[in-house]
Amino acid sequence: MLAQTKTGIALLYDEVSENAYDIRLKLTKEVLAIQKQDVVCVSGSDRSANHRTVTLHRQPVGGLGLSIKGGAEHKVPVVISKMFKNQAADQTGMLFIGDAIIQVHLLRNAGDEVTITVQYLREAPSFLKLPLGSPGPSSDHSSGASSPLFDSGLHLNGNSANTAPSSPSSPIANEPKYEKRWLDTLSVPLSMARISRYKTGTDKLRSNAFEVLALDGVSTGILQFYTAQESADWLRAISTNISDLTLQNMKMANKCSSPSDQVVHMGWVRERLGGTDSSQLYKFKFLALKGSSFYIFSTPPVSTLDWVRAEKMYNLCEVLFKIHKLWLADDCWLQANLYFGIHQDFNFEDHRPYCFSVMVGHGKSHCFNVELGSELAVWEKSFQRAIFMEVQRTGSKTYMCTWQGDTLCFTVDFALGFTCFDSKTKNVLWRYKFSQLKGSSDDGKTKVKLLFQNPDTKQIETKELEFQDLTAVLHCIHSFIAAKVASVDPVFIDSQSIARKYMYSN
Repeated sequence: MLAQTKTGIALLYDEVSENAYDIRLKLTKEVLAIQKQDVVCVSGSDRSANHRTVTLHRQPVGGLGLSIKGGAEHKVPVVISKMFKNQAADQTGMLFIGDAIIQVHLLRNAGDEVTITVQYLREAPSFLKLPLGSPGPSSDHSSGASSPLFDSGLHLNGNSANTAPSSPSSPIANEPKYEKRWLDTLSVPLSMARISRYKTGTDKLRSNAFEVLALDGVSTGILQFYTAQESADWLRAISTNISDLTLQNMKMANKCSSPSDQVVHMGWVRERLGGTDSSQLYKFKFLALKGSSFYIFSTPPVSTLDWVRAEKMYNLCEVLFKIHKLWLADDCWLQANLYFGIHQDFNFEDHRPYCFSVMVGHGKSHCFNVELGSELAVWEKSFQRAIFMEVQRTGSKTYMCTWQGDTLCFTVDFALGFTCFDSKTKNVLWRYKFSQLKGSSDDGKTKVKLLFQNPDTKQIETKELEFQDLTAVLHCIHSFIAAKVASVDPVFIDSQSIARKYMYSN
C-alpha cells in the first residue's frame, strides 16, 4: 500500500480533566502532526505579544456584536463563542471566536465604550462547542445562547436603553493585523511507532479513539473522532504509513545481512502476560522474523548490535503459529487448524479480536494481539514464509530420543522424510516418507506414537519415541510437513489462511 497524506479535524481527550479539545491532524509519510488553532499577528509591530487589547464601541443595533460562554462554574475562562458579521467586534479585525477574555474595562457612558484584553484559548473544552476552522473573525454560525459577561454586569449584545448612536469600531491602518491559523504543537515520528485502541490495563476498546506512540515514547494523547468511520479511516491510514516505514527499515537492515539472515517481517504487538494484575494484562512487544530465528524484544532493534539483546529467541523450525479466533459480523468465529495430522488442543481465553499464539518448546507459548485484521494476515503469511525458508535452508533436524530402551537419533529431513538411526554405529533402523505418516498421539509430556503405513503390506506400523523436548520435535515435524506441502501445492497452503479468509469476507 502507498503511504497516505491526510488532514482532518479530531478531538484530543485529556484523561485527567476529562475534557476534549479540538485539534487538526496532519498525516504525512513520516510524521503525524497535531495542530491547535491560535491567533497570530501577521503584520505590524506586535507580533510577539500573546495578549490583545481591543476597544469596542456599542452600536445601536447589535450592541457589541458578540456572545460568550464559560466562567468560573465551568472551571474555564470566559470565551467568545459567537461573533456577528459586520457588527462592532467583527469590525475590529482583532477578535476571534475562541478568545478568552482576561480583563474588562468600562470606560464611559454606562458601557458604551469597552476595552477588553483577550488571549486565544488553544485548548477550549469541546462542551463550549466553538465553531472550527474559521479563517477570520467573522462567523454566521451560532454556537448557543449568549451569556452575560461574568462579574461585570455588562451585556454584550442587544440594545441598550441608555445608549446613544456611535460610530462602528474599525481597525486603524497601522494597527497589527491578526489571523486565526492552525499551528503545529506536536510532531510524532511514525518510524517504529505503535498504535493502541485499548484503555490502559483493560480489554475495553476506546470508542472511536486511539493513541499513537513514537519510538521514544512521545504520545499523541487520546485522539477521538466524531464517527466510527472517521476513526477507522485514520487508523488504517496511520497504520499504512507505519508499515511502509517498517518495510523501509527492513530493507536497510537486509542490505547489511547475508542472504540466509534476512528480516522477513517485524512489528509491534501486545503480549498477554500471566498473573492477576489487570494493569499488566497486556504489554507492548516488538517481534521480528529474521534468518533462522523468531525474536521478541521490549524495544525495536535499531542497530546490528541490538539483535543480540532480544528478550527471547527461538528457532523457527521449532515454533508453531496459531490464530485464536476471528470475530465476524454475526459474532461467529473460525478456528485455524494447521497441524496437518499432528493435532493438539489448546484453550485460549482472549476477549480481544486479532489474537495469535506462537507455541515454543517444552509446551510453552506466547499470546499476542494486534490492532487490525490486516496485520494478523501479514503475521500469518510472514510466519509461514519464514518457517518454510528456514526448513529449506536447514534441510534436516536431528534429535536424540529413546526407542525400545535404546538411545537413538531421530531425523526429520526435507527430502527423505523420517529416519531413525543408532547414534554410535549410524546404522539406519527405519525410514519413512512424509506421505506415510498417517497419524500420531502423545502423552503431552515426553512420549509420542507415530503411525506409519508400510508401502508394501499397507499395514500401520507404530513407532513409540521419547524426547526430552517433545513439543519442539512436534513443531519441527509440522514445519517440515507444511513446507513440503507448500513446495508441492502452494495454492493449498494459501487456502488455509484463516486471516485472509476473514479479510475477504468483510
